[in-house]
Amino acid sequence: MLDSLKNVFNPKKLAALTDTRILGLIGFGIVAVLVSWSSVKTIESNYVLQKQISELNQKNDVSKLENTNAALKNEYYKTDEFIELAARRQFGKAAPGETVLIVPKKVALKYTTELPKTNTDTQTSKQDVPFYRQNLNDWMDFFFHRKST
Repeated sequence: MLDSLKNVFNPKKLAALTDTRILGLIGFGIVAVLVSWSSVKTIESNYVLQKQISELNQKNDVSKLENTNAALKNEYYKTDEFIELAARRQFGKAAPGETVLIVPKKVALKYTTELPKTNTDTQTSKQDVPFYRQNLNDWMDFFFHRKST
Protein backbone atom coordinates (compact mmCIF):
# COMPACT_ATOMS: atom_id res chain seq x y z
CA MET A 1 0.00 0.00 0.00
CA LEU A 2 2.77 2.38 0.93
CA ASP A 3 4.63 1.49 -2.26
CA SER A 4 1.63 2.34 -4.39
CA LEU A 5 1.35 5.74 -2.72
CA LYS A 6 5.06 6.33 -3.32
CA ASN A 7 4.50 5.53 -7.00
CA VAL A 8 1.64 8.04 -7.22
CA PHE A 9 3.60 10.83 -5.57
CA ASN A 10 6.82 10.02 -7.37
CA PRO A 11 8.95 13.16 -7.67
CA LYS A 12 9.71 12.43 -11.32
CA LYS A 13 5.99 12.28 -12.16
CA LEU A 14 5.31 15.48 -10.19
CA ALA A 15 8.14 17.20 -12.01
CA ALA A 16 6.58 16.17 -15.33
CA LEU A 17 3.30 17.85 -14.27
CA THR A 18 5.07 21.14 -13.67
CA ASP A 19 6.35 21.23 -17.24
CA THR A 20 5.18 24.36 -19.05
CA ARG A 21 3.69 22.44 -21.95
CA ILE A 22 1.61 20.21 -19.65
CA LEU A 23 0.42 23.22 -17.62
CA GLY A 24 -0.50 24.97 -20.88
CA LEU A 25 -2.54 21.96 -22.05
CA ILE A 26 -4.31 21.71 -18.69
CA GLY A 27 -5.10 25.45 -18.76
CA PHE A 28 -6.34 25.22 -22.34
CA GLY A 29 -8.52 22.26 -21.42
CA ILE A 30 -10.05 24.16 -18.49
CA VAL A 31 -10.75 27.21 -20.69
CA ALA A 32 -12.28 25.01 -23.40
CA VAL A 33 -14.59 23.32 -20.87
CA LEU A 34 -15.68 26.68 -19.42
CA VAL A 35 -16.40 28.14 -22.86
CA SER A 36 -18.35 25.02 -23.85
CA TRP A 37 -20.34 25.15 -20.63
CA SER A 38 -21.17 28.79 -21.19
CA SER A 39 -22.22 28.08 -24.77
CA VAL A 40 -24.48 25.24 -23.68
CA LYS A 41 -26.15 27.47 -21.07
CA THR A 42 -26.69 30.19 -23.66
CA ILE A 43 -28.17 27.74 -26.17
CA GLU A 44 -30.47 26.33 -23.52
CA SER A 45 -31.72 29.76 -22.44
CA ASN A 46 -32.29 30.71 -26.10
CA TYR A 47 -34.29 27.52 -26.61
CA VAL A 48 -36.47 28.24 -23.58
CA LEU A 49 -37.06 31.82 -24.72
CA GLN A 50 -37.86 30.69 -28.27
CA LYS A 51 -40.38 28.19 -26.90
CA GLN A 52 -42.04 30.93 -24.84
CA ILE A 53 -42.18 33.21 -27.89
CA SER A 54 -43.78 30.43 -29.93
CA GLU A 55 -46.41 29.79 -27.23
CA LEU A 56 -47.23 33.50 -27.01
CA ASN A 57 -47.50 33.75 -30.81
CA GLN A 58 -49.91 30.82 -30.83
CA LYS A 59 -52.00 32.41 -28.06
CA ASN A 60 -51.98 35.66 -30.02
CA ASP A 61 -53.20 33.85 -33.16
CA VAL A 62 -55.98 32.15 -31.17
CA SER A 63 -57.03 35.51 -29.71
CA LYS A 64 -57.14 37.04 -33.19
CA LEU A 65 -59.33 34.18 -34.41
CA GLU A 66 -61.64 34.57 -31.42
CA ASN A 67 -61.92 38.30 -32.12
CA THR A 68 -62.67 37.63 -35.78
CA ASN A 69 -65.30 35.08 -34.78
CA ALA A 70 -66.90 37.53 -32.36
CA ALA A 71 -66.95 40.21 -35.06
CA LEU A 72 -68.67 37.83 -37.48
CA LYS A 73 -71.23 36.91 -34.84
CA ASN A 74 -71.92 40.59 -34.21
CA GLU A 75 -72.45 41.13 -37.94
CA TYR A 76 -74.81 38.15 -38.04
CA TYR A 77 -76.79 39.54 -35.11
CA LYS A 78 -77.37 42.72 -37.15
CA THR A 79 -78.87 40.89 -40.14
CA ASP A 80 -82.58 40.61 -40.86
CA GLU A 81 -82.35 36.80 -40.88
CA PHE A 82 -81.27 36.69 -37.25
CA ILE A 83 -83.93 39.19 -36.21
CA GLU A 84 -86.59 37.13 -37.98
CA LEU A 85 -85.42 33.86 -36.40
CA ALA A 86 -85.20 35.45 -32.95
CA ALA A 87 -88.72 36.85 -33.28
CA ARG A 88 -90.06 33.45 -34.34
CA ARG A 89 -88.31 31.62 -31.52
CA GLN A 90 -88.81 34.04 -28.64
CA PHE A 91 -92.12 35.69 -29.41
CA GLY A 92 -93.91 33.10 -31.53
CA LYS A 93 -94.16 35.53 -34.46
CA ALA A 94 -94.66 34.44 -38.07
CA ALA A 95 -94.26 35.97 -41.49
CA PRO A 96 -97.40 37.29 -43.22
CA GLY A 97 -99.45 34.40 -44.59
CA GLU A 98 -97.94 31.81 -42.23
CA THR A 99 -99.78 30.17 -39.36
CA VAL A 100 -98.11 29.31 -36.09
CA LEU A 101 -98.82 25.92 -34.59
CA ILE A 102 -97.96 25.55 -30.93
CA VAL A 103 -97.51 21.91 -29.99
CA PRO A 104 -97.40 21.09 -26.27
CA LYS A 105 -94.25 19.36 -25.12
CA LYS A 106 -96.20 16.36 -23.87
CA VAL A 107 -97.69 15.77 -27.32
CA ALA A 108 -94.40 16.32 -29.11
CA LEU A 109 -92.57 13.81 -26.92
CA LYS A 110 -95.38 11.23 -27.12
CA TYR A 111 -94.17 9.76 -30.42
CA THR A 112 -90.45 9.70 -29.67
CA THR A 113 -88.49 6.60 -28.75
CA GLU A 114 -85.73 6.31 -26.21
CA LEU A 115 -82.26 5.69 -27.52
CA PRO A 116 -80.55 2.53 -26.31
CA LYS A 117 -77.87 3.05 -23.72
CA THR A 118 -74.66 2.13 -25.52
CA ASN A 119 -72.28 2.81 -22.62
CA THR A 120 -73.26 -0.27 -20.62
CA ASP A 121 -73.75 -2.47 -23.68
CA THR A 122 -70.31 -1.96 -25.25
CA GLN A 123 -68.17 -1.92 -22.10
CA THR A 124 -67.82 -4.70 -19.63
CA SER A 125 -68.26 -3.92 -15.99
CA LYS A 126 -65.33 -4.03 -13.60
CA GLN A 127 -66.74 -7.06 -11.80
CA ASP A 128 -66.63 -9.20 -14.97
CA VAL A 129 -62.90 -8.57 -15.58
CA PRO A 130 -60.16 -10.19 -13.47
CA PHE A 131 -58.17 -7.87 -11.23
CA TYR A 132 -54.92 -8.10 -13.20
CA ARG A 133 -56.71 -7.34 -16.47
CA GLN A 134 -58.60 -4.40 -14.96
CA ASN A 135 -55.33 -3.05 -13.56
CA LEU A 136 -53.73 -3.26 -17.01
CA ASN A 137 -56.77 -1.52 -18.55
CA ASP A 138 -56.59 1.25 -15.94
CA TRP A 139 -52.92 1.84 -16.70
CA MET A 140 -53.58 1.92 -20.44
CA ASP A 141 -56.38 4.44 -19.86
CA PHE A 142 -53.99 6.55 -17.82
CA PHE A 143 -51.16 6.48 -20.38
CA PHE A 144 -53.38 7.09 -23.39
CA HIS A 145 -55.47 9.81 -21.65
CA ARG A 146 -58.71 7.89 -22.05
CA LYS A 147 -61.70 8.88 -19.98
CA SER A 148 -62.47 6.29 -17.36
CA THR A 149 -66.14 5.52 -16.84
